[in-house]
Amino acid sequence: MDAELFANMLSDKSILDLKKLRYRYPQADMKEFVALLGNGFYKKLPLKDFDGRNLVYLESIAQVHLTAVKVLLTPQNSKQLYGMKAMEEEILSTFTIEQIATTRDSVHKILSGYAPTTESENRIYGMKKGLEFIGDPRHKINEENIHQLYAIAIGAFLPGENRLLAGYKYRHDSVYIVGNKVKHTGLPWQMLPEYMGNLVSFINEASTINDLLKAAIIHFYIGLHPWFDGNGRMARLLHLWYLVQQRYSSALFVPLSEYVGKSRRGYYDAYTLAEQNTQISEILDVTPFLVYFIENVYHKLVTALPAPSITDAFQRALEQGNVTEKEQALWHFVLTAYGSSEFSTKQLEKAFGNAAYATIRGFVLKFEKLGLLQDMATESNTESKCEKRSDFLEAAKTRRSGPA
Repeated sequence: MDAELFANMLSDKSILDLKKLRYRYPQADMKEFVALLGNGFYKKLPLKDFDGRNLVYLESIAQVHLTAVKVLLTPQNSKQLYGMKAMEEEILSTFTIEQIATTRDSVHKILSGYAPTTESENRIYGMKKGLEFIGDPRHKINEENIHQLYAIAIGAFLPGENRLLAGYKYRHDSVYIVGNKVKHTGLPWQMLPEYMGNLVSFINEASTINDLLKAAIIHFYIGLHPWFDGNGRMARLLHLWYLVQQRYSSALFVPLSEYVGKSRRGYYDAYTLAEQNTQISEILDVTPFLVYFIENVYHKLVTALPAPSITDAFQRALEQGNVTEKEQALWHFVLTAYGSSEFSTKQLEKAFGNAAYATIRGFVLKFEKLGLLQDMATESNTESKCEKRSDFLEAAKTRRSGPA
């Protein structure tokens, strides 16, 4: 192939869609083009496709901005292993992605400690337990723990025909997946122990792959469909679990599934595109899925957490003795329960449950002066509402209904 033609094709914006690329360059031999990509452009992964060929990706195209890494590495001033607000959004979004009916009220009820009373609430409870499981640093990723995660988060709440047989970590029969454009089968069930064992080895081995890309590759690989049901939820849990295991402090304070849910069509299209490209290249290139995650999830994280200045301001106040033990507990609660969302003093009093209204009000006023909370009040409102201040967040539009 002519060097200029190859260079033009490599830099073409259609590089992620080989069907479009073939249309744009009808004179090109696509097999030759793919062969040239394999000579130093594709990065080979130690994971196999259904036909036993290594997965690959284009490292030069799949680049994550350092900002996303910094956000996920930001330590949280919280004794919790996860953010309650982030957990609420994660659970709600992961069900929405799969079009499983649930409500915010039901999620909030279960996260508030109430026992589930419906099938929907059982599923929510399972996801809550699953997120708690992956947040525990004692739980390392291995096949036994993946099996346990599946059982507590999903498997225990499935109808009988979709449950795992005793002694099986994965499904015991074929599964068929129907998408918007592609109908295919999951990996033959007899091969699942080998392929999942290889995935666990890939997860735990040292590599030069960016951690955020590696998490997305793990996510993609659950497209094997190891289980009859719940594969999407498990893919997203494993994605988060890997980041937690790699000590990304804020992984469970950021609802990744919320970003996926906002671009749900692109999420499934990325899977489809990778599979369609394989029909031309005979190589499973996961770059379309990685680029989807980079553009629609990772690079959106800049607005997900408070600005570093907020964290620094709290730390200074703490070191100067300007924060009481009760106020510190309240601040930790605000971080985990509300994230960057607004809340009222009455809501905080009810949710915290261990402080009088006067104490709550005093905390809110004091932390507003410290620059850690922002009063969202206007002259027409009665009840003070606040949000964590953040240089990255737009001011909320909450209004009050009378004088403060």
